[in-house]
Amino acid sequence: MEPRESNSSNGTDKDSSILDIDFANTGEISIPSRIIDQVIGQEPAVNVLRKAAAQGRHVMLIGEPGTGKSLLGSALAEMLPKNILEDILVVANGENPNNPKIVTLPAGEGRARVEIASEQARKGESARSMFAIIIPLLIVLLGAIFSGGRPEIILMSIFVGLFAFMVLNSVRSRSDVLIPKILVDNSQVENAPYFDGTGSHSGGLLGDVRHDPFQSGGLGTPPHERVEVGLIHKAHKGVLYIDEIGTFHIKTQQQLLSALQEKKFPITGQSELSSGAMVRTDAVPCNFVLIAAGNEETIRNLHPALRSRIRGQGYELVMKHSMADTLPNRRKIARFVAQEVAKDHKIPHFTKSAVEAVILEARRRSPRKHSLSLKLRELGGLIRAAGDLAIEKGVELVTEEEVTSARGVATTLENQLTNQYLERMKDYDLVLIDKAVIGRVNGLSVVGDSSGSVMPIEAEITPSQRGGKIIATGQLRVMARESVQNISALIKKFMAKDISNMDIHIQFVGTHGVEGDSASITIATAIVSAITNAPVRQDTAMTGSLSVRGHVLPIGGATLKAEAAYKTGIKRIILPRQNFEDLHLDPKIKDDMEIIVVDSFSDVLRNILIPEFADLADKFKTNYDSVDFVVKSKKSLPPGKGTPA
Repeated sequence: MEPRESNSSNGTDKDSSILDIDFANTGEISIPSRIIDQVIGQEPAVNVLRKAAAQGRHVMLIGEPGTGKSLLGSALAEMLPKNILEDILVVANGENPNNPKIVTLPAGEGRARVEIASEQARKGESARSMFAIIIPLLIVLLGAIFSGGRPEIILMSIFVGLFAFMVLNSVRSRSDVLIPKILVDNSQVENAPYFDGTGSHSGGLLGDVRHDPFQSGGLGTPPHERVEVGLIHKAHKGVLYIDEIGTFHIKTQQQLLSALQEKKFPITGQSELSSGAMVRTDAVPCNFVLIAAGNEETIRNLHPALRSRIRGQGYELVMKHSMADTLPNRRKIARFVAQEVAKDHKIPHFTKSAVEAVILEARRRSPRKHSLSLKLRELGGLIRAAGDLAIEKGVELVTEEEVTSARGVATTLENQLTNQYLERMKDYDLVLIDKAVIGRVNGLSVVGDSSGSVMPIEAEITPSQRGGKIIATGQLRVMARESVQNISALIKKFMAKDISNMDIHIQFVGTHGVEGDSASITIATAIVSAITNAPVRQDTAMTGSLSVRGHVLPIGGATLKAEAAYKTGIKRIILPRQNFEDLHLDPKIKDDMEIIVVDSFSDVLRNILIPEFADLADKFKTNYDSVDFVVKSKKSLPPGKGTPA
């Protein structure tokens, strides 16, 4: 056995070099005024956005939620050159009312033109109002004069006068109809416009024409007044940001493609059942820069031609989800804390120790070793929760204590549900810590992306007369089949046994929501234990992927899995050697746990089986590392026989 390995940067215990800047609280940290300078850890994306802003290129951002995609979109609008903005008006078409005309004017002139037309309409309205009063009065007066004193004629003239008054007031004047409607008013806009079209329906994005129930007799609303502008037109000479663009209907994506190609798009009614569908304006300018965002699923659902247009006239970027754990990047996290406090306006500033606690949490949440998480939205939730706790306590500054407490308050739904599940496991003795059981192994899994869970796995081997089957349920069957195929190769090679004529029953005890192949070594161990009747230590949990050659491969979520094991009372875990530096445990947990790192399946068996059966591991021992042409890295740890970390 090698001596215990230690690395202070792997745990969450603090050292004196977390931050190399001195400040009493985050109020002393300067915050950049420009949005682009507030972006944390996405330097490649920032560099591309600077080019896109200078040349007016489209950009597609692919990444996990909370990594700063929307912030980059608003930053691009701030960086765009200050073009001469335009007002867009729609005016009536005398020859074809259902084809309103579009007029573009320099910013500010559109409102002036509408006011001039409105003034002319008011003058015409005054004359029409007087006419509407005089005519009925003349009718009543003439009826009284020529009635000859007959009351029925006078009464009839009064009714005719009232009817004439109502008709003259209900029919709109020609001057009223000719008033233009302003669609885009940039008179008060100084910078390039920025609009977020995430989740918009087709009418809100592309424009629409409202339905008019009164379409005849002079009672209807003129078609040009029912035209409603879309976000693509409002973003003319600016930025249109759309997150999860792949969720748009394919027809909407095609229309968006046309707008990008032509830089103009007519407005028509989006519903075929509406009278607005008969109205179609001239093409409305929509020369905007598109920032399309989403995740990997977005790429599969995106119209190929739309993606080709973005790629042909812009850039595609993958957002980083972590950055190197260096002093300059830690200073960026400190600045991020100051930015979040300034944005919230309701929480107090953070002390230096509180900022260092946030940095340690960013290190803990990172999926890679020696790195800091860039899921800053989730870190922002932790910052606000810590601030709320400080306000509840009535303290002026947020300290390390509030940040530590906030970790238990600002937890995800998956984390809360998993904690309840782990409590039930302890209540009903689903984890048998003090025993050794044949065919039963405690595995570790990740639920969602922020919570770990203990996953007991049981295996049983029975003879089969019609060819062996792998008996498991649901999605677990796929994962079990892969693991069984891998372990079958090892058993045939090293134990000279053929399990193809055996039924392999695999049960994941009380488990749901399991993802990935990190249970490979767990399933393989359970099968070997069931075949050889070798008892397995239940005070140990394990995680790791297994190759067909018997190598243990790295997995994700090492920290979350180790914490889940500790919550259930398991203080001994087996991890792939490559994942040792991924662990960022609380010092109390780290000091109370035995962490064993392994390279091969034989190492796993040597440390999980009871001592009387430890020799079984030698049957699975490989000798691949001794081949001459395999070149080892100088930095790699020596192959161990199960090394306590």
